[in-house]
Amino acid sequence: MTTDASDAWKQWHEDRVESVSAPYGPLALTATHWLEDHPDGRLPDIPGKWVAQEDGVVLTATGADGLTVAGRPFAGGTRLAADSGPESGSRVALGEKRLVVLVREGVWGVRVFDPDSAARRAFRGIEAGPYDPRWSVPGRFTPYDGTRTIRLGNADGRERGFDLAGELAFSLAGRERTLKVAQRADGGLWAVFADATSGDTSFRFRFLFPAAPDAEGRTTVDFNRAQLPPCAFAGHFICPLPAPGNTLDVAVEAGERRLS
Repeated sequence: MTTDASDAWKQWHEDRVESVSAPYGPLALTATHWLEDHPDGRLPDIPGKWVAQEDGVVLTATGADGLTVAGRPFAGGTRLAADSGPESGSRVALGEKRLVVLVREGVWGVRVFDPDSAARRAFRGIEAGPYDPRWSVPGRFTPYDGTRTIRLGNADGRERGFDLAGELAFSLAGRERTLKVAQRADGGLWAVFADATSGDTSFRFRFLFPAAPDAEGRTTVDFNRAQLPPCAFAGHFICPLPAPGNTLDVAVEAGERRLS
């Protein structure tokens, strides 16, 4: 069984490397422009005029700007909703670049993904610990009575709301521990955590995505699959920082640690 788990981890790691280094993966992000910071609607190095309204972004441009919308040369005006992904499928493009519309807490922005980014060209891999079954332990999820929204600092220096769904309890290195977790649309869990290696031999925090718990709250907490947050690949992401209490006092020498 350990061999099967190790082989599955190797495939997961290979898939992660392929995903982050894809033409429009996180290494390709070169800018995030919040429109409230550009009241004239002009974004650095991006043609057209981008104006935020309550329900979307109005883009106006001329044919000389070189933008395309839905794959066709664009001139005139159009209203854009937030792109639902993937980034490669965003409606607006400038040559090979993809211009992705996003919204966070009512604030609209535009992200620029460039397959020729310096980070993508310099990428050599993700440093990760070898698979070790000791870092994969049973866990039990206890949901809160309702979603608890807390304010968390983000990697871009701003504070935003973060919805917590409950707590995940597990035993690690001889002690019972808990992490506050969010719950994804598919039922899976999401923990943002730090540990004794953070900022030293690993990135300053990491993400963990345990599978959806069963009817009794049981799931597996596998730190072999701890992964770098998007902001480890590009500084223009807005990753949430760990919630209070989500810094473990043990050195988690498993999972992704940093870029090679």
